[in-house]
Amino acid sequence: MRVLGIDNKIAFSRRPKADEERDLKATIDSAYKIMGTTDRVVITHGSCFPSSDYNSYIGSPYGTAAKEYIKFLQLYGFNGNQLGPGGELEMREGKLKTSPYNSSAFAKNRLFIDLEELTTPKYGQILSKETLENTTSLPNISDKNYDMSDFNEALRCYDKALKESYQTFKTNLSKGQPEAISLNKEFRLFLQKHDERLTDEGMFRVLAKHYNTDKFEKWGNELDKNLIVGVNNGDIDSIERYNEILHYNNNEIEQYKFEQFIATKQIKENKQWRNEHNFKYINDLLIGCSKMDEWRYKEAFLENYSVGSYESSGHHQVWGIPAIDPRKLFKGPDMELNIGGKFLKEKIDFALEFCENLRVDHALGLVDPFLIKKDSIFIDENGIDYSKIEGSFVSNTVENGEKLDDYYNYPRILEKIVLPAFKEHGLEVDTPLWESICSNPIEFQKIYHERLNLPELTQLEWAKAENQDPRNWFLVGSHDSIPAAKMIEREWTKNSNAWNPLYLAGYLNQDPKRADDRDKLCDLISDKIGNTKKEGNALKIADKERVKAKFAELLTTKKFEISFADLLGITDMTYNIGGVHKDDNWKVRISPDYIEKYYKNLSSDSPTALNIPEILKMALQAKMDMAIVHSSDKNKTREELYIKYQPILDKLQKYADILKEPEE
Repeated sequence: MRVLGIDNKIAFSRRPKADEERDLKATIDSAYKIMGTTDRVVITHGSCFPSSDYNSYIGSPYGTAAKEYIKFLQLYGFNGNQLGPGGELEMREGKLKTSPYNSSAFAKNRLFIDLEELTTPKYGQILSKETLENTTSLPNISDKNYDMSDFNEALRCYDKALKESYQTFKTNLSKGQPEAISLNKEFRLFLQKHDERLTDEGMFRVLAKHYNTDKFEKWGNELDKNLIVGVNNGDIDSIERYNEILHYNNNEIEQYKFEQFIATKQIKENKQWRNEHNFKYINDLLIGCSKMDEWRYKEAFLENYSVGSYESSGHHQVWGIPAIDPRKLFKGPDMELNIGGKFLKEKIDFALEFCENLRVDHALGLVDPFLIKKDSIFIDENGIDYSKIEGSFVSNTVENGEKLDDYYNYPRILEKIVLPAFKEHGLEVDTPLWESICSNPIEFQKIYHERLNLPELTQLEWAKAENQDPRNWFLVGSHDSIPAAKMIEREWTKNSNAWNPLYLAGYLNQDPKRADDRDKLCDLISDKIGNTKKEGNALKIADKERVKAKFAELLTTKKFEISFADLLGITDMTYNIGGVHKDDNWKVRISPDYIEKYYKNLSSDSPTALNIPEILKMALQAKMDMAIVHSSDKNKTREELYIKYQPILDKLQKYADILKEPEE
């Protein structure tokens, strides 16, 4: 019998007490309200969430542990979390691909199912406690302040647990168990909406298992490669093959449908819980899709090209993402949606089904994607030979002497598909996070910036917050960034205008009456503390204080997001190094005892986690300064602001100091 439960009692640091937590949350929320901040979001992809009593080797944004993590985030004023794509992961040679950006746009990731919940009476105890304990492990408690997902152990765990769950469900149903009957009613309602798609996807899973890969181009049977195309076109051989697979693999396909039902049910229930707690999830509208999606929508995609990312160095990023054929986006004089347009519209609808907002991945790809010729990609033992790659933006791509997008369809995607779909779901133009951090070809500038005037996602790693479009979202580091504590160690970061000590100190202390505070901060975050030759620690102190100032700058913006790694002070690992194939990419997750380690980090001699009250006080003070310097009567405004808000500043300082205290 295992001993369950993570003990978050703090033994080495001063965690706020229960009554203090209530006042701390109220103080932080008041500060953000004063500042006019509407969206405070942490970036935590689904697999990064912590485990609780049972470790299934991968995180889940929908289980019990996720709810506790949300409560922790809310304590420090966050009202949302940005997820990564939440679809079913791809399989290659019997192993899962770990990148969520190759996942399905439609099928839910069954590895996010909370297995413990399946052991409860609510589900008719379709999973036994014994199997749950035998397939999962105890939470991994170590001296590191992070954990690592093991995707293939997770696959083994879920294969066994979900197979038992489905078999027990059928047995319970045959015995007339009330819980099974109730669950089956929900299942049948789910199938009324999704059965056709799920049957196709279940069939793909059968074939992928048979060929040991999701990469259907490698399947040995041409009929299987093009099965859905053949069925849709009424090909007799394809229809016979489809029915044959369905007949001989019906149980496996039905289990796949049941797994998708359970995953969707838990996601839906999590949304209901989040609505009650006023916390939003931001889904990721990935630019690509899985091989399973491509197989189902094969006629929508270009055969000879894939989407990548243009790099001026010529070292283009090869993503291998299918590219929608511009000739398949629209049809007829009324611009009705063709199969490619329907695919894109369906992606948006699914992404917003149980989430309140979206991050639009690679906005360039919705206007003028960079196409790479598939037959130009040469891979040897040294990796990709980039000198052989042929690529061009779709607006410049010529095939057989004609422009590929001769009808100018790609530039119509935003106006004809994306923005109308957002409006259907109640999203204003500036609500989503438009990930426009990319190359900036002329066609993209004309459509995105000039004609539609869409907001952007401003990366403060390279930019200043001042004079930016207030509609923008802001961040210091994304899921593809190294931790901010490591950014500042790079010379080009230290020397950049965005991290300049004079700028940061001046931005955060604009009131002339606080010139001394400005100068002190400037000295603190530059290299002027003592004699660096004698005090080797001085430069590190300056670096850490400059990171605090950078995050204080971030907190002055109306809509911002912070990486979970920066919040919790994880500096030894990077979640994903963009454009690099690395074994550890996508595997970092939050330690199960993250609360204890967060407070221990903050009270240490060398903290790397973010002391939110401390940074927020700097941001609130900066916003007060901005109001003062823009006032026609500065003295009157200054007096009024300090009368109203000095108590909030004092409380923020109080809690900033508490978080630095060791436990007595």
